[in-house]
Amino acid sequence: MLRLDDFLPYRLSLASNAVSAAIARVYDAQFGLKIPEWRVVAVLAEHAALTQAELCDRTAMDKMTISRAVTALSARRLATRDTDGTDRRARRVRLTAAGTALYTRVAPEALRMESKLLASLSPADVAHLTATLARLQQAASALDGFSNNGY
Repeated sequence: MLRLDDFLPYRLSLASNAVSAAIARVYDAQFGLKIPEWRVVAVLAEHAALTQAELCDRTAMDKMTISRAVTALSARRLATRDTDGTDRRARRVRLTAAGTALYTRVAPEALRMESKLLASLSPADVAHLTATLARLQQAASALDGFSNNGY
């Protein structure tokens, strides 16, 4: 019998939700950002300019969430959407100077919050957790290729 409290996907979801909720309160109160907006800002800070499809791939967020985040960032003049010279249908999203300045303020706070979350773990525990999460993500990706017929 499935016991939800022992079911790995459920436990990962609970942990993720708890961490995201704590971080979301800080990002919203201090910077006026929702988690999807922050993820878009962080990815754009690393990759300069991406299409919304590329943002979906890099953030593992769906098209609608990305669209809302980009629209909100554009409204605040933190990001722009420019047509790509090679494909006029594809629009590249990039941070404005104000978006880059916001990133430089939020990133240290994000790292401080991560440090607080990991403070109760030893360096070996952190390394083990990181490796385990990577293996779980890889295993979950491999499951995507299977149908629902016994796999």
